[in-house]
Amino acid sequence: MSVRVARAVRAWGWGTSGRRGASNFRLPPLGTVDVAELLRDATAAEEVPQEAAARRQPGQCSVLLFPGQGSQVVGMGRGLLRYPRVRELYAAARRVLGYDLLELSLHGPQEDLDRTAHCQPAVFVASLAAVEKLHHLQPAVIENCVAAAGFSVGEFAALVFAGAMEFSEGLYAVKVRAEAMQEASEAVPSGMLSVLGQPQSKFTFACSEAREHCKTLGIENPVCEVANYLFPDCRVISGHLEALQFLQKNSSKYHFRRTKRLLVSGGFHTRLMEPAVEPLAQALKAIDVKKPLVPVHSNVSGNRYTHPKHIQKLLVQQVVSPVKWEQTMHAIYQRKKGTEFPQTFEVGPGKQLGTILKSCNLQAWKSYSHVDVLAAAEDTDQDL
Repeated sequence: MSVRVARAVRAWGWGTSGRRGASNFRLPPLGTVDVAELLRDATAAEEVPQEAAARRQPGQCSVLLFPGQGSQVVGMGRGLLRYPRVRELYAAARRVLGYDLLELSLHGPQEDLDRTAHCQPAVFVASLAAVEKLHHLQPAVIENCVAAAGFSVGEFAALVFAGAMEFSEGLYAVKVRAEAMQEASEAVPSGMLSVLGQPQSKFTFACSEAREHCKTLGIENPVCEVANYLFPDCRVISGHLEALQFLQKNSSKYHFRRTKRLLVSGGFHTRLMEPAVEPLAQALKAIDVKKPLVPVHSNVSGNRYTHPKHIQKLLVQQVVSPVKWEQTMHAIYQRKKGTEFPQTFEVGPGKQLGTILKSCNLQAWKSYSHVDVLAAAEDTDQDL
């Protein structure tokens, strides 16, 4: 078995042997391939995955992008159910979560699906189910994957895809993260504001003045800071609601072209989420994190992970740190002039990451595709 094939098998087996004894949650039903042994056998025989990747032409390689919270929509998953193991993934999710995620994803209601505690697991599972569809329709895309990245909670799905953790382990960590972030959001009235600016926009100065405004209202230690770097001149700002209202009211002063409140429950990726740090850290300690078989880029730095210990550390740090997505896109798609770009597949609900890629790198976006999770399966095979 080649390392590339082993990489694909590793991604799709979901590892149900239960050997990682530190985990304190139930694993999916037995019956899938014991991919850990297959992988050990393969890597013992051939330990040159980077050399194998180098022999492939850039245009034959692929990159997978995993969306984050905010992409959820009622009906997601409907276009995936006929593909192998998708129903098994949702059955395993029910065991880990304690409720029927497939029913919620397919039929809502939307307000329940939008709750942070629900939408993060829903997006995580739908994204990995979309990868199952992609694997069924175009297995070479999985074998030739050279990089993966996920936006916020999507980073957990990217790491599961890359074999750094098993499906149930990743979902359990997402469950703990989502519930802790939901609780932190309810403690302080806060939110997120998408801001489309201009080259002369003053994001840092605007956040500073918004914090000063909050102090005049009697708010102690107000929070207002950039939480997401999306593409040039576009940021998401998180903080106290009063700070976001101030920025919207005074947007012209800071040369903001457009502002829009996001439908999220709190000021994510700021210190307002500090109550979620310790629960997530404890959950990740129960996971035997492996070195990814496909390079995965961190939201915190934009760079690829180099060691399993970095994964545990930065996934915790990510909760209270800005998502450097623009920097991640530059890191993944930087190449010499004239070099072909890899095929890019957004796996999961929505096409937001494709839109961002178009603004970050138009040439890379020309090789972009979306794996649909909504439409009836027989109507969407031609998408790819």
